Amino acid sequence: MGLVGLLLGSAACGGGDSDEGGNASEGTREDISEQGDPVEGGSIEVGLEAETNSWLPGEGSFGNPGTTVAFALYDPLMKRTEDGEVKPYLAESMEPNDDFTTWTLTLRPDVQFHDGTPLNGEALKVNFDEYLTAPGSNVASTLAEVTSLEVVDELTVEYRLAATNAAFPDILTQAPGWPFSPTAAAQFGEDAGSNPVGTGPFQFVSWQRDSRLTVEKNENYWQDGLPYLDEIVFRPIPDEDTRLASLESGDVQAMQTLRQSTIARARDVSGVDNYEYLGNNAGGSLINTSRPPFDDVRVRQALAHAIDQEALIEILGGTGMTPPATQYFSPDSPYYSEEAEEAFPDFDPERAQELYDEYINDPARSDGQPAGTDLSFTYNCPPDPSLNELSQLYQSFWGNLGMDVSLRAVEQAAHIQNAIARDYDVQCFRFSEEADPYFILDEAFTPGPLNFTVYQSPEIDTALETLRTTTDLDERKEAVAAASLNISENVPNLFTGYTLTDVAVREEVKNVGGWEFPDGTMGDGVPGATTMWGFVWLAD
Repeated sequence: MGLVGLLLGSAACGGGDSDEGGNASEGTREDISEQGDPVEGGSIEVGLEAETNSWLPGEGSFGNPGTTVAFALYDPLMKRTEDGEVKPYLAESMEPNDDFTTWTLTLRPDVQFHDGTPLNGEALKVNFDEYLTAPGSNVASTLAEVTSLEVVDELTVEYRLAATNAAFPDILTQAPGWPFSPTAAAQFGEDAGSNPVGTGPFQFVSWQRDSRLTVEKNENYWQDGLPYLDEIVFRPIPDEDTRLASLESGDVQAMQTLRQSTIARARDVSGVDNYEYLGNNAGGSLINTSRPPFDDVRVRQALAHAIDQEALIEILGGTGMTPPATQYFSPDSPYYSEEAEEAFPDFDPERAQELYDEYINDPARSDGQPAGTDLSFTYNCPPDPSLNELSQLYQSFWGNLGMDVSLRAVEQAAHIQNAIARDYDVQCFRFSEEADPYFILDEAFTPGPLNFTVYQSPEIDTALETLRTTTDLDERKEAVAAASLNISENVPNLFTGYTLTDVAVREEVKNVGGWEFPDGTMGDGVPGATTMWGFVWLAD
């Protein structure tokens, strides 16, 4: 789960134009139009940020554009509530054994795939054994902790894990938890990714790659009364200006954007509602805590106190939309900690200078240099024009303290490899994703390839143990808050701003963020500009 989630968009390192999406909130702005009562029928066209290579889970690269299409074709076994709880959606129940090493999932009865194949335990096992964990599957690593999926009875399976993991259900909110017809996958073989067959509210009609994908209402859908729409046409329109112009003209009735500058313009388009979502994903900088002088918390705190986050966000186009980030979870997340926000170093050049002077004048300073010697280090970032400007501003802030900062432009692939190899001093990067906090914090702060900063802490380890061993939401929130506070105080990385995303729609398109679980529990809105299309209707 983590390597792809953390590295995608790593070149875009601020709260501005990024390639990543967000975390839990109502998913709407206060100024959207009146929604009215549901209406059946109608067709809409949706402008997507990009095309997807395949629609088969385990084969498709389901970024934000692919995921929003997938939610028309597939139903996730598990989904997040507006409060951050992961609970059954397509599944009827999911229960762990006492030590969270076996998770028993029970399916709803009488659910069929679009081709009439029944959704049962055997279908899930075929998905798991022959596709999701097969050689070449892009979700095999995500499922590596699952030693086997065993069929208990017609509607029940067991996911057997190699170790305790209370966060495991979160994995089934993603592609590993989108059941697809094993009959159709076998029938279409290598072309299965071009002929998706799920249980979702809409069924596949046709796909012209890089042009349009058409789906129509699933008349045999397991949720009575859904979907409302008769048809959706998804159109990849990569150019931001063209996509927004298409919405403004009515050529499309809905569009997604992960670009702050586009959201700002979409807000000003007459007759358009914006369903916005502030995500966990944030820009900032990695600090290599294994290298002196960055092994000393005074230096890391000085780096943080010296930067004006608002100025950095302005360079990246997020002013007025994107708040400064202070932790791995955004203010829209149920795991956000106000205490961690208050503890994160604010813009205070005087305090930064005090900390810096204290370190360089310390005879026992960790870098072995003579007392009074100014620090000299390199700041790496990919060669994007806005990131060049961002790097120069970092250089200026730190230069004001007396630091000699050299800037180095590093191509994206090498940039990521440098992070994995810890071959850097300080470098721009992106942090966090839409996942359970256990996965986010475990990858970032325990030994492994994704602990780019090399920072570890007993407090974070304690929090992770809680997250690994309990499903109690209050206990988990408390654990995350403790970990976030430790990160704020020890500053293994810096932040600029979070990422805002938007599903912008013509006013006649309704209920984009108002989806619910079958029991009426409110869902998490439109994370990362993705939409549960079965709940959307077109007003008369």
